[in-house]
Amino acid sequence: MNQFDKKSQAWSALFSEPMSDLVKRYTSSVFFDKRLWDADITGSLAHAEMLAAQGIISQADHASIQKGMAQIRSEIEAGQFEWKLDLEDVHLNIEARLTALVGDAGKRLHTGRSRNDQVATDVRLWLRGEIDLIGTLLVDLQKALLEVAEKNVEVILPGFTHLQVAQPVSFGHHMLAYVEMFARDAQRMQEVRQRVNCLPLGSAALAGTSYPLDRERVAKTLHMVDDKGQPQVCQNSLDAVSDRDFAIEFTAAASLAMVHISRLSEELVLWMSQNFGFIKIADRFTTGSSIMPQKKNPDVPELARGKTGRVVGHLMGLITLMKGQPLAYNKDNQEDKEPLFDTVDTLKDTLRIFAEMIGGQLNAATGQKEGGITVNAQAMEQAALKGYATATDLADYLVKKGLAFRDAHETVAHAVKAAISHNVDLSELPLTVLQGFNPSIEKDAYAVLSLRGSLNARNTLGGTAPAQVRQQIARHAARLG
Repeated sequence: MNQFDKKSQAWSALFSEPMSDLVKRYTSSVFFDKRLWDADITGSLAHAEMLAAQGIISQADHASIQKGMAQIRSEIEAGQFEWKLDLEDVHLNIEARLTALVGDAGKRLHTGRSRNDQVATDVRLWLRGEIDLIGTLLVDLQKALLEVAEKNVEVILPGFTHLQVAQPVSFGHHMLAYVEMFARDAQRMQEVRQRVNCLPLGSAALAGTSYPLDRERVAKTLHMVDDKGQPQVCQNSLDAVSDRDFAIEFTAAASLAMVHISRLSEELVLWMSQNFGFIKIADRFTTGSSIMPQKKNPDVPELARGKTGRVVGHLMGLITLMKGQPLAYNKDNQEDKEPLFDTVDTLKDTLRIFAEMIGGQLNAATGQKEGGITVNAQAMEQAALKGYATATDLADYLVKKGLAFRDAHETVAHAVKAAISHNVDLSELPLTVLQGFNPSIEKDAYAVLSLRGSLNARNTLGGTAPAQVRQQIARHAARLG
């Protein structure tokens, strides 16, 4: 090894001059990938155990590696570990410290592996744990929405299409639409987890290794198994070290979850505005204006809309990162971590804050939930009355009287036009006026023209009738536990 750099780069024996300090800073990843330290130690311990079982390293070396890794873990947890830029990444930092602690046994740990398969394994192990946590957070958000739905089954909200009043719906039913979205997100995350949970280690740099490794043993040790307990091992060494599909797939699932949060955010912002006045958000989730003292701004949902663009941007970045890469590993792949890490952090933070903002926070002293969104049922119902939301119900009424739907649709359009001209609701038009549009309209039509009547009439599976909403709430409650 050249005298200039004997204790820095693990690969420097071939080189005749030291790496430029500028290049060191440009190529180093240690100050963001150090968060992989636990996965790196866990993967290394599983690898060492297999090497010893296969007789590739001695039991004494294995014991030394275990002891050294235990000390490194303690140092990192205590904030006493010195991360060094010269050592480039989390892997070389940990390996160098291990070698300093246990000598040659630390150098033997890298037998049969490369940083290429090591980093692919570390990222998968780390992401698997994050997906499990995200799954829990998605359940928490669904439960928060479910609580709001259960309290507001009978509250009438104007349902919109094109942001125009369309038909009355239960506010509880509206909340359950988001429960469905986040349930799909949780399902997608579990499907992604299955493909994340596959072992690249043992593929070495790109071609596999000549050492008699037992990769399936390592997979079992790391719980990289399918639902039947069978080890999941990447089957092609070239693909194993260069594949980042799992990171792209996760970021796609995370992007879709953030899109659902963004849609909810947009509604919260609208509903909170004075023009709607449908809800209030607890003060701790809002801010004031530096110049307008009357303002209470919905910063959290607004910022979530913005962060959605950030996460979707990470997805585009990762796809672009991979599109031009030949097999196998390329340094480009160092750029996968920051967008992946930020996607995980952003999604977790957003899910946590939305669960509390919507459902409230448990008061340990009283055992009651406090905060959460406050619903203005009267404002919602008054808004539903403004847009002739029961016009379709009158058309359905006429169809049941024998009129073809298209004819009924036209008849009701004339009735709505008359109501608009007199500045009244359809239900306020005299019976004689309604009969002028069609003589089959009788007094019982007023029952279907009421908001409550319209709501109750939609008593089919998936409909907005309170009876159906309560059934759906019970179904989700049983599913979420």
